[in-house]
Amino acid sequence: MIKINKKYFFTTSIIIFLFFGKISEAQNNLIVISNLKGAPDEMKMTDLVSIMKAQKQRWTDGTKISVALMKSSTPAGQSISKKVYGMSGDEMNKFWLALVFQGKASAPVFFTSKSDLEEYVTLTSGAIGIIEVPSESKLRTVIIDGKKIF
Repeated sequence: MIKINKKYFFTTSIIIFLFFGKISEAQNNLIVISNLKGAPDEMKMTDLVSIMKAQKQRWTDGTKISVALMKSSTPAGQSISKKVYGMSGDEMNKFWLALVFQGKASAPVFFTSKSDLEEYVTLTSGAIGIIEVPSESKLRTVIIDGKKIF
């Protein structure tokens, strides 16, 4: 019978858990992309949240804001719902459903593909979206709280 040092096993398990936790966390880094018309080059996280929650629906130049999001069933969508909305994916979907049903906002455009979201933002005046990095996209990146990645 093999004898396992419990202290060594426990320590190794924690190190492995932390290592894979950091890899997973790195995959949840997000960037904000926007169409050339509408969004500013920089904004605060509080401003981004108010845009993503439809509290602000027009850019300062009057262009209507069009929100593009990854579906909550995707890893990026889950990360966005947690980091930006402070909700689970299901809660975020219900949040948007209520806003649209009450006539308070237009629904965001949801995507399963990052490239489709990027194309939509490129072609849609006033569009803003959030994607996971790394991205080879040549799209305009909006700086949030002085950082490109959040």
